[in-house]
Amino acid sequence: MRRAEFERLVEDAWREIPRRFRQRVENVAILVEDEPGRRALRQAGVPPGDTLLGFYQGVPLTERGSWYQMVLPDRILLYQGPIEREARDEADIPRVVYETLWHELAHYFGMSEPEVRASERKRRKRERNNGKNMDRSPVAGSRSG
Repeated sequence: MRRAEFERLVEDAWREIPRRFRQRVENVAILVEDEPGRRALRQAGVPPGDTLLGFYQGVPLTERGSWYQMVLPDRILLYQGPIEREARDEADIPRVVYETLWHELAHYFGMSEPEVRASERKRRKRERNNGKNMDRSPVAGSRSG
């Protein structure tokens, strides 16, 4: 998929995030890169052979204080290659983009990796119980940091 088309999917995913969360996001740049670099993999503690779909770099809202002024934006990086490989097919890419963006926003809001994964499991269970077959896990078989 061409980068411009992928970036449009990211913009669409952003618009799908509930407004009550989008309105709370400040000083964050959402960027697309081809693949995660060694540094990002190391920072996220990703074992060899695994990868990242996305990565949050910054100071979570829960850790910001009065000192948090005049700082460069936090970054949410979405990695196009791993996301495309994670998707079942091209039609599934928007789902993986959306789920990965949500995952990284959860880190921005202060959730740890175990908390994010537990929340994702609860949401999938709730969706199954409500008769929805959303299967929105972007991390099955790979890692999102």
